[in-house]
Order: sequence, then structure tokens, then C-alpha cells
Amino acid sequence: MLLAKSLFDYEFLTPIALFGMVFALAWWALDRIASGRPRALERLADLREPERRQRRLALKKNDAVSKVLEVATPALAKPLQPKSEAEMSKLKLKLANAGFRGEAASSIFLGLKFIGLLIGLFVGGGFSLTLGGMNQKTLMSVVLAAAALFYLPDIVVGLLARHRQQAIFLSLPDALDLMVVCVEAGLGLDQAMRKVAEEMKKAHPILAAEFALANFQLQMGRPRAEVLHELGVRTGVAELRSLAGVLIQADKFGSSVAQALRVQSDSMRTRRRQMAEEKAAKTAVQLIFPLVLFIFPGIFVVLVGPAAITMIREMFPKMGGG
Repeated sequence: MLLAKSLFDYEFLTPIALFGMVFALAWWALDRIASGRPRALERLADLREPERRQRRLALKKNDAVSKVLEVATPALAKPLQPKSEAEMSKLKLKLANAGFRGEAASSIFLGLKFIGLLIGLFVGGGFSLTLGGMNQKTLMSVVLAAAALFYLPDIVVGLLARHRQQAIFLSLPDALDLMVVCVEAGLGLDQAMRKVAEEMKKAHPILAAEFALANFQLQMGRPRAEVLHELGVRTGVAELRSLAGVLIQADKFGSSVAQALRVQSDSMRTRRRQMAEEKAAKTAVQLIFPLVLFIFPGIFVVLVGPAAITMIREMFPKMGGG
């Protein structure tokens, strides 16, 4: 009891929380200062050595903070590691839907969650204890701050996955049209996918990257059905999974790939148009709230305001006997 009481003592928690906050700020400031360099010197060096810019951009991704995260996050992620292979596969699929397919992605993700929990406890606890003192409300605010920072990586990954899936869905009809042209011109399905990955790299980079990865897997000798199935599962887009199923069936039974691609392109383009019409139909309902909250009060003041002022000036004094 005495140990638990001392752990939650105000004089014990405040110095630790303040030390953690100052240490984090000092680390960030020193890293920024150490990695900084005048822009003029960098441009002169790039002009002297054109290939140096490519090396610098490649090495910039592996800065000091990234190296620290790669080293520290496996140890920090151990308390949050999934207990079974099914949970680990689910976590890897969740990260793959957001575009993180590296071997260390799961460890970094879990490590960031643990770091967010520590930051919420120490930094949030320091501010709360300094401003409000030790009470139940302060402890609840510390718990809420720690929970918010703990689940922040999940929210960010979910938003990134939704953005990627939306981009893939919108770009898929154009990719299928190009694949139909390539297949009807005499190219095979593998060559058509490679052509799509090359031609759509600037217009639709996310889908082009997924097709390029599928082409690389095919070149490594993996079966086409397995590669197409993994393409649909990895992206998390239902339309791409259905496309993969159609292509697998067409390849299995020897039916026309061009016809299957054309049918899928028409259905996806119809689906995209229906989604646009649905959003347009919802616009009238969504405009009710800004109209009532912002526009209608202004119109009401402009129209009724002069009459109300006249009533106040003319009628109220007479009603009062003045």
C-alpha cells in the first residue's frame, strides 16, 4: 500500500514527467540542428556532382531518427506482439492495405503505439499534474491522453488505407481499358500488366506500384493465380479481388481475357458513376445544416431586423403609455 501510494504521489510523478518531456524536446532539437545544412551549399554540391543528389535523397530516408526507431521499436513492441499467427497475419494485412509491406513494419507500428502510450503518460501526466494537481479528474485526463496517443497509429493507418483503396478504385477502370487495348493488340496478360505499370506510373502511381509488384512476383516464378489472389487481398479493394477472381477463372478455363477485362471495366465504370450520383444526391440533404446554422440566421436578421427595430422604437413606447 505504501509503495502504491508513493508511485501516485504528486512529488514523485511530476519530476519524471517533466524530465521525459524535456528529454524528448532536446533530442528533437539536437537532431534538427545536427542534420541541418545551408541550402546554398547543398545546391552547389549537387551542381558539382549530379549523382550526389540521388544518393542524398536515398540516404535521407535512413536518418538518425529512422535508425533509432528501427533499433528501438522491436524491443518496445514486445509487450504488444500478437499472441498467435492469425493475429500477426491480420496486423500485416492491415499494414499492407495502408502501403507498409516491409519486414519491420509491424514492429515499428507496435513500437510507435507503445511510445505514444509512454508519451501520453509522462508528458500528459506532467502537464495535468502541474496544472491541476493530484485528483481523480487529473488521473482521468492522463488516461485519456495516453489512450488517444496509443490508438493514434491505428487511426493514421486506417486513414492511409482508405485513401489508397479509394485511389485504386478510381484508377482501376482506366487501367482495365489499357489492359484491354494491350491484350487485343496481341500481348499476354503478364505483358499487359507490365505495360500498365509503366504507362500509369505518373497518372496513378499507387495502382502502378501494385501491378509492378505483381509483375515482379510473376518474374520470380510464382503461379499467376496465387499472385492475382494476393494482389486482391493485399490492396483490400473488393473490385480488385473480383477482377483477380475473374482473371483466374478465365486463365483456368481458357476463356477470352479481353472480354472478361472489358466486362469488368464497364461494371467498375458504372459503379464509379453510381457513386458520383449518390454523392450528388446527398448534397441537398447535407446543405440543410449549413443553411440552417449559418445562412438562415443572416437572412432572418436582414429581413426581420428593420421591422423589429421599428417596432421597438414606435410601438413599445406607446404600449407603455409614453
